[in-house]
Amino acid sequence: MSHPGSAPTRAAGAGFIEPRVLMRIRNLELRARVAVEGFWSGLHRSPYHGFSVEFTEYRPYAAGDDPRYLDWRVLGRSDRYFIKKFEDETNLRCHLLVDLSRSMSFGTAGYTKLEYAATLAATLAFLLQPQGDAVGLVTFDEQVRDVVPARHRPGHLRRLLIALEQAAGGRATNLAAPLRRIVELVRKRGLIVLISDLLAPREPLERSLTPLAASGHEVIVFQVLDPAEQNLGLSQPAMFRDLESGQVQFIDPAAARAEYQRRLEAHGSAIRALCQRLGIGLHRLGTERPLETALFDFLRERQQRGKLPRHAAGRARHPGPAIASTV
Repeated sequence: MSHPGSAPTRAAGAGFIEPRVLMRIRNLELRARVAVEGFWSGLHRSPYHGFSVEFTEYRPYAAGDDPRYLDWRVLGRSDRYFIKKFEDETNLRCHLLVDLSRSMSFGTAGYTKLEYAATLAATLAFLLQPQGDAVGLVTFDEQVRDVVPARHRPGHLRRLLIALEQAAGGRATNLAAPLRRIVELVRKRGLIVLISDLLAPREPLERSLTPLAASGHEVIVFQVLDPAEQNLGLSQPAMFRDLESGQVQFIDPAAARAEYQRRLEAHGSAIRALCQRLGIGLHRLGTERPLETALFDFLRERQQRGKLPRHAAGRARHPGPAIASTV
């Protein structure tokens, strides 16, 4: 942090922590905890005020609930009444798939896409684990790097965080091998969250995602992109080296920007169409975007699919305003 006694600054108008400030926290566990705390504290002061969060560790208080189970800390933060859930109220098994290929080591905001993706994965784990859900992890480049089975036990998150702190490597983004491995390993239906820049040819992406969707898992994809990748926001001509292939090419951003954006949009449109056809939730995240908003996307996706806990489905009477799609 910039000063030991100072609180992280918030994104203007949203009450969320700016990623450039959050990423100054070197410890991944602390970074994830701060992001989850920002999610809760920003709940009632953000544009998402009133959004249903029954899927998380708490559910709103309803007439007839035992007041002994009110969470007073959440009341103090949000001025809203929530009941703590018990472990037997949810049995979600979630596997996080995180891309560690070399393209994820790119970053122009003072941190890389990989640091952002690892923080997002850790934040989701810290959001799910306290409610009794089992969380697993698969990291990959062109091959599977680490496999942490979905568990819910003391010390499990520490093992998961260690795997997330590995450096980018390999040569290319190849989703086929890790997704085949997940289909083989995960027999019981559950939730799969894929975090990648998806900067790979479209045909192999389709061959990779189709078996996963066909296996019966609920699948959510977060496409993580650096701002410079979204608009080629570079001012001077320069020699550029492909992080995965090593190919070097001279590029004048001013001359190439229109064609680059056309191709990027075509790639994005093809991915959106593919995910819609396969029933996969897709969210594009610029690394300048506060991580708390990604948590809202995650919960919104779950709510729209009707994947709330048993008791929440009958009590979500006021889900709040819909959140605009990010893709």
